Formats: sequence, C-alpha cells, structure tokens
Amino acid sequence: MPEIPGDVSRGTDAEESAEIADLADTESSRFYLRLKGVFTDSGSRPRLTRKRYKAKEDGGSQPFGPGRDPKGLGSALDALTAQLGWQSPLAQSSLMESWAEIAGAETAKHSTPAGIEDGRLTVQCESTAWATQLRLMRVAIMTSIAQRYPDAGITSVRFLGPDAPSWKKGPRSIPGRGPRDTYG
Repeated sequence: MPEIPGDVSRGTDAEESAEIADLADTESSRFYLRLKGVFTDSGSRPRLTRKRYKAKEDGGSQPFGPGRDPKGLGSALDALTAQLGWQSPLAQSSLMESWAEIAGAETAKHSTPAGIEDGRLTVQCESTAWATQLRLMRVAIMTSIAQRYPDAGITSVRFLGPDAPSWKKGPRSIPGRGPRDTYG
C-alpha cells in the first residue's frame, strides 16, 4: 500500500522498499519519492543537507579561516582581468588614451592613434611632414610604449599621412584607368 503524505503508520524497511518499487513506475510517483527523500525526517538528515554539513566539516568555509581575509577592490579587479585575459586589451586602450604622454603634447596635437591590429599601432598624422617626423622618432616612441605598456603587445608602429583623394570611388566615377592627360 503506498504511503500517503501525512500518514503516521510506518512499515518495515522491506515493506517500504516494495512500496517504492511499485510507486517508481510513474513520473508523479518518482517526483513524490524525490521530495520525500529530500524533506523526510527519518532519523537521519536528508541527502542534500548531509552534503552541506560534510562540506563544513571538511573546512570548506569557516569564518576567520585561512584565505578568508577581505581583499582590496584593486587587487580583486587585477585578479579578474588576469583570469579573463583582459590585460592586453586594457593595456592597449590605456595606450590609446595616453598618446599625448607617449609622443609629447605638441606631437599629439598633429597625430592621433587610429587603432591597434595584430600588434601594430597605426597613427594617423595631420600631414606628410608630421608622418615623416614621427617615423624618425619611431625608436623613442616604441621604447616608451614597451616601458609603460608591456602587456599591450605592440610590436611595430605605422605612421600614415593624410589620405590622398581617390578618383576610383564616388557617385561620378566610371570604370577605367582614371584621370589621365586629356589636354591635347
């Protein structure tokens, strides 16, 4: 005879295991048996509660135990960025924002970092003269980057002058060789 919730009569273990075998046929009875195993008070603690007490006995989480001291927010964020692999992208974005400190205030007025791709920093310059000047300063700039931002992974710097106009694109372009000497 299956056990009814709230029934105070108890049989022997053999009778109870026979009842369990009979009840395990349907989904609702399996669900009932699962809840019964979790919430019964049959002299011992339910299985899930036993796991919690065992973890406490093993020293899994004790107040004032070793390794439980609070950490500073900065060290926690540093550990998180290292764990998630964000150190290189964060160093790259810091490098882009501090371009004026790396290249100098006057140079930064005439050049802006355009992006970083595959370890190459691309800098867009205001004129070809500034691009040439920055190419001459490449070693000093690379040294400064390597010292301040070693995690950025910058291996080279590319300085670009202003873009020349292109006749290949636009609403009035036609396929062909482009502008040529058409006078005469």
